[in-house]
Formats: sequence, structure tokens, C-alpha cells
Amino acid sequence: MKKHRILSSVMLLTAAIIWGMAFVAQEQLADSVPPFTVNAIRSLIASVALIPVAAITRRLQGKRLLESEPADRKKLIKAGVVCGVMLCISVNLQQFGIALYPEGAPASAHSGFLTALYIIFVPLFGLFLHKKPGLFVGIAVILATVGLYFLCLYNGFGALYMGDIVVLICGMAFAVQILCVDRYIGEVDGVKLSSIQFLVTGLLSAVLMLIFEKPDISAILAGWKPLLYLALMSSGVGYTLQIIGQKYSDSPTLASILMSMESVFAVIGGVIFMHAIPQVNEWIGCGIMLAAFIIAQLPSDLLKKKTEQI
Repeated sequence: MKKHRILSSVMLLTAAIIWGMAFVAQEQLADSVPPFTVNAIRSLIASVALIPVAAITRRLQGKRLLESEPADRKKLIKAGVVCGVMLCISVNLQQFGIALYPEGAPASAHSGFLTALYIIFVPLFGLFLHKKPGLFVGIAVILATVGLYFLCLYNGFGALYMGDIVVLICGMAFAVQILCVDRYIGEVDGVKLSSIQFLVTGLLSAVLMLIFEKPDISAILAGWKPLLYLALMSSGVGYTLQIIGQKYSDSPTLASILMSMESVFAVIGGVIFMHAIPQVNEWIGCGIMLAAFIIAQLPSDLLKKKTEQI
């Protein structure tokens, strides 16, 4: 059992590293490949890549790849469409936001932490579903606000990037998308749901690409490495590691904290590969926001347990 816990933690941390570095790949593509084109290609490839993963996991569970009951197939398709529409909105807002950062700005650091605010937005938006957030979420909101100030507003509103605003909205959209997944994940196969939502995202992005963009084949071919990284590593491998890691984790809190480390690796990736070093106030903001992410994942009954022990 201990080996399973260690293996689970390693998988989830590896997924966080992969996702963090994905912000670097997105930043590398931002100047040459339009957002809808990026997400159409990465999502369609990811959808196909997840089919064998779904087949293997279903076989290990002693189940057929396709649902035998029409009602189950209908539910899976409905869940994939709903989640896919929200994922399409989220990832395209994210890519548009990253593309708006000026050259030399620590785009990976900003976008990584602002996107990760979904960790706090999810319980806050849960209020609309009558899910009351605990004390730790309230503390996390205050810390995240302070961190946001140091990260984006320390030098006044004039220092606020347009990309910051778009990626912040992206974080809110991701929170809604996560709530949609949470609504259906207990009723349908997780890997198949992911594959279908990527398919929906890819098809919608492709339609928007044909309407609003003029894809440059040479630019796409030149950016094949970051595109494949986003499709296969970030979406395919990262998601698979998350599923297996969470399956063997006996602590949802630890799992969430490990996955939230993607924001830290986004900063590290930006420094190493893009040579974009955050300023002192931005480091402080990142540190405060990371603390907020961790606190937001603490179980609401933790204080109660401590009081009972005393």
C-alpha cells in the first residue's frame, strides 16, 4: 500500500511537471500559430490518442469499449458535448491570453498561476450549487487576492497585461468546466469522457479556425514539436497519469496539492526555456498564490479534528 501511495504521488507530480511545461509550449506557438488552429490540432490529436488508453483501461476492468446500453451511450455523448464546449472556451481563452503578452514578459509564470486560480474558483462557484465553501477557502481567496496584486498590479494598473485579464477569465471558465466534469464523472467512463470532450473541442476550434483564421501550413509544420507536446504529453500522458495517480491516492487533498504544482513548473519552464525571469514582486505574488492554492485544498473538517484531539 505504501508503494502505491509513493507511486501515486510520483505520477501526479509528473503530471504537474508536464502541464507546467505545456505553458512554455503554448508560449512558443503564440507568435506563429493562431489560437483556434493550435487548439484544433492539439485537441483532435489528443482525442485520438486517448482511444487506446480507454480501450486498455476498459479491458483491464473487464468491460467492452462501447457501452452496451443506449441510455449509457447517450449520457456519455451528452457529458462529452457539455464538457467539450466548456473546454473549448477555456483553452482558447488561455491561448488567446498567452498570445497577448508582450515579448519579454514572463507569460508562462503569469498564465500558469492565473489559470490555476480555478482551484479557488471551483469552490466559490460551487455556492451556486449550494455547496458551501469552508473556512480554508475563505482564507485562500484573501491570500490569492493579495498574490494577484503582487503578480499583476504591484506597479499600478498600467503594469497589468491584457493577457492577465483574458487568462484570469480563462481560470473562471476552467472552474465551470471542472464543475461540469464533476457532474458527470461518477456516471460515465473518465477516459472516454476526456476523449469525447477533446473531440468536441477540436471540432469547434476547427470551425472557428476556418471562419476567423488563415492557417499557415509552414508555421504549423515549424511548430510541430510544441504542438505534439501539447497533444500527446499534456493531454494524453498527463491526463492518464492523473487518472491512475488519483485512483491509487488515499488523500484527495495531497493529490490536489501535487497537481496544483503545475503553476510552479510553469514559472520554472518560463525561466529555463523562454529566459523570462519574473521580477521580485512577481516572485512574491507567485509564492503567496501557491500558498493560497495549498490552503484551498485543505479539508474543511481539519480544524474540527484538531480541536477534538486537544
